[in-house]
Amino acid sequence: MPGPEQPADLSQPAVDRMVADALAAFTAAGSSAELKAARLAHTGEKSPLALANRAIGTIPGPERKESGQRLGSARAVVNRALAEREAAIGAAELERQLAEERIDVTLPVDLGPEGAPHPITALMDLMGDVFIDMGWEIAEGPEAESEWLNFDALNLGPDHPARGTSDTLFVHPIGDHIVLRTHTSPVQIRSMLDRELPIYVVCPGKVYRADEFDATHVPVFHQIEGLCVDKGISLAHLKGTLDHLAAAMFGEGIRTRMRPHYFPFTEPSAEVDLQCFVCHGESVGNPDAPCRTCKSQGWIEWGGCGVVNPRVLIACGIDPEVYSGFAFGMGIERTLMFRNNAADMRDMVEGDVRFSRSLKGTAR
Repeated sequence: MPGPEQPADLSQPAVDRMVADALAAFTAAGSSAELKAARLAHTGEKSPLALANRAIGTIPGPERKESGQRLGSARAVVNRALAEREAAIGAAELERQLAEERIDVTLPVDLGPEGAPHPITALMDLMGDVFIDMGWEIAEGPEAESEWLNFDALNLGPDHPARGTSDTLFVHPIGDHIVLRTHTSPVQIRSMLDRELPIYVVCPGKVYRADEFDATHVPVFHQIEGLCVDKGISLAHLKGTLDHLAAAMFGEGIRTRMRPHYFPFTEPSAEVDLQCFVCHGESVGNPDAPCRTCKSQGWIEWGGCGVVNPRVLIACGIDPEVYSGFAFGMGIERTLMFRNNAADMRDMVEGDVRFSRSLKGTAR
């Protein structure tokens, strides 16, 4: 027959030995793994302190409170020592890891190629900023546009050559009358239909034509068009606006001129030319100093402009007896070629980052 169960030894010397053993194990641990093993051995469910704590119930009443306080203090000492040791070992291991993984930042390295904003995007933003500074707004619209907005509302009749498939890209099926916009002028129509008068908007964006892909033509390019509709607007306001834009793009002193032209959506209409910024007109009639830029003509075509045709205003519900306006448009690629002497439009669409880097900062 087994004898009666012996009560657990919860005397102060016994508890002190448990604490001393735990502290010694924590001190001896030299790594996180060793400290984890020591923690389980001296604070886990089967550790001497845990077993002693469960044995408090076997102690007679008068001594139970004193034993509980003694064990509580001992466990607090052990837990505090464990936390301090964990912090010390963690800091030492981090310092060792940083030392082992140290990188000498003074060594030469191969850097990746530097990127740059695309010159078309940068120039389009710059031209938009010129008009924002004047109090105008930026207007945008969809690239897949209705045939009515792209042609009819702009006074281009159903028999106009530009509406043929040789010039315009239709979205299949053709019977849906959806085209890839051939200019950003539909954004002007949308602005007149949606906005309150007066209207001062500039419309930059991508346009599509059924053109060949060569040095001077691409089927997808960019335009910026402007529209002003207000009371008392005349051709003089248009001339002043274009002169300001030309100065912002090509520098103060640049001269512009207007040549009579025909556009269905403006009347009167004009082509706006820039004085050649290479020869400044000195090559005209001078065979000894020819100019390749203007072909010795002294002027370079920049874009089209004119007073908004009253038929266009009427199509948008605007009374031409009260309001008038002007509109203009020019190619972003063409402007970039003039500003930076870029000879081949294909360089702008082939995605070579070297081209963008070569013009980095010139559009600002």
